[in-house]
Amino acid sequence: MQSIKLKAFAQSIIKLSQKDKYLISISGPTASGKTGLSVFLAKALNTEILSCDSRQFFKEMKIGTAVPTVEEMAGVPHHFIGHLSIFDNYSVGDFERDAIQKIEELFQVYDCLLMVGGSGLYEKAVTDGLDEFPEIDKKFRQELNKEFEENGLEKLQQELKISDPEYYNTAAIDNQVRVIRALEVFRATGQKFSSFRTRKKVERNFKLIKIGLELPREELYDRINQRVDLMMDFGLLEEAEKLYTHKELNSLQTVGYREFFDFMDGKTDLETAVSEIKKNSRRYAKRQMTWYRKDERINWFSPFEKEKILEFVESEIY
Repeated sequence: MQSIKLKAFAQSIIKLSQKDKYLISISGPTASGKTGLSVFLAKALNTEILSCDSRQFFKEMKIGTAVPTVEEMAGVPHHFIGHLSIFDNYSVGDFERDAIQKIEELFQVYDCLLMVGGSGLYEKAVTDGLDEFPEIDKKFRQELNKEFEENGLEKLQQELKISDPEYYNTAAIDNQVRVIRALEVFRATGQKFSSFRTRKKVERNFKLIKIGLELPREELYDRINQRVDLMMDFGLLEEAEKLYTHKELNSLQTVGYREFFDFMDGKTDLETAVSEIKKNSRRYAKRQMTWYRKDERINWFSPFEKEKILEFVESEIY
């Protein structure tokens, strides 16, 4: 009996001696200032940054995905940026596995880490775990892929809008892989894709602090337009030209590249292509905010409130 009590006492002492670990997740729409804030916090807290922006995973897509420059990183180690090729098959499940492994590794050195990005599903995979979906007969995806090849994406988008408006309003509907995945679940089960996204949150070995960045709509849209202009100055068109022969790859079905592929195919002119990038980027930002607004754990700030955000984070940790 005494040995049992001693064991319980020892375990309580070990638990008390262990410091809590914190993951600070910074979210927000494209061009909202996430990179600047994350580097500021990382330097102040003496830690490292993990990216959960799935568009920045691919090393061939630096300009169009606004990968932070060496100067912007300011010596802060970043993980999951440019670690893949556009030819690699990499799922959100792969990212969940790799990110949790990296987090556990870095927690051996740091008590807090930063995770930054605009890919809501990838962020959710790390913080809450992935949803479980039923197995779907391959014939449904084959049928949808054939419809996409014959009729294009717009018709499938309209079907998704009618069958699952909740997912349509939050997903990256310009990505045919996401659209086809949602429709194959609906066609096979008769249930909305969004209805399966209710999995109970997994238990992680860290405490979570969520920071969200927001700006007035017109100001955000102006920043998006300016960013696209800067991308053009930095060589976005030339980057897209190098990737043109691989335009069918899933990794390239993203804003900033598809529009230029249409230009190169003679479907539009250059001015229209740039205008479409700006418009689609603004739409993407709107969908991002729709996704994030549903998460009541997010603490919202302006990107210009860096000191205030740092004070808030420190009050949560210490």
